[in-house]
Amino acid sequence: MAAAGGDEQQMLAQRLKAAVHYTVGCLCQEVGEDKDVQFTKQSIAAISEITFRQCEVFAKDLEMFARHAKRTTVTTEDVKLLARKSNSLLKYITQKSEELASSNMEQKEKKKKKSSAAKGKRTPGEQEAAVTENEDSNM
Repeated sequence: MAAAGGDEQQMLAQRLKAAVHYTVGCLCQEVGEDKDVQFTKQSIAAISEITFRQCEVFAKDLEMFARHAKRTTVTTEDVKLLARKSNSLLKYITQKSEELASSNMEQKEKKKKKSSAAKGKRTPGEQEAAVTENEDSNM
């Protein structure tokens, strides 16, 4: 049973490596056309392998950051901590994180307004006024 799980993980790792290799190949082709240079198959394979290994290191670091904070979920703060040595990357990640956060807040507000309007719910102020009105009528 354990061997089957190991085989499956190995197969997934191979598929991931192939995807990384393909993506690196596409990026090298783009850069090559832009800069008028060519990449050999060996150089693309080397860049792919380095990229894959670095991603493994990043994943382990992110896991350790979350574990150190006594969490089981990696957060954007962990990613920012990982990127702290590259100012431009940190700035980019921070900017995208803030954009996502504000977009999420807008979506939550829209959902909240939409659901309360659809259900005919009252706002907290309206509920308080209704309660006061009921109390006055009971007197």
